[in-house]
Amino acid sequence: MDYSRLQDTLIVRIDKGEEITSQLRKVCEKEDVKLACVEALGAVNDFTVGVFNTAEKKYHSNRFQGAFEIVSLTGTVTTKRGEFYHHLHMSAGDDKGSVYGGHLNCATVSATCEMIIRVIDGCVERRFDPEVGLNLFSFV
Repeated sequence: MDYSRLQDTLIVRIDKGEEITSQLRKVCEKEDVKLACVEALGAVNDFTVGVFNTAEKKYHSNRFQGAFEIVSLTGTVTTKRGEFYHHLHMSAGDDKGSVYGGHLNCATVSATCEMIIRVIDGCVERRFDPEVGLNLFSFV
């Protein structure tokens, strides 16, 4: 991974074999990012995404392996108990044009991943909401 900071924006290149969420954590911790919007594109060969079942209050994950292009990767960086916290969604298409996606758990880059992190001045914490079953924005 390599990156450059241009004012309030980080331009990140995640390299072949690297895992996207761990590299996001690495750059955000190094740059002390507490709040940001994230978007990316690229190619992956192994990724796991989930869908939250609101009735069960739990995620159901699906793993995909093969050649995939990231159609969309978007999300946020916030904090939970003052520590790095990310919430990303990704969709990726195969060679037939079928697209799979959901809440991103992990993804391994097969060629490159070009990520833009727009840093926002401030901090938003996450707190667990037992009624919903998720860590939601908390504006205290």
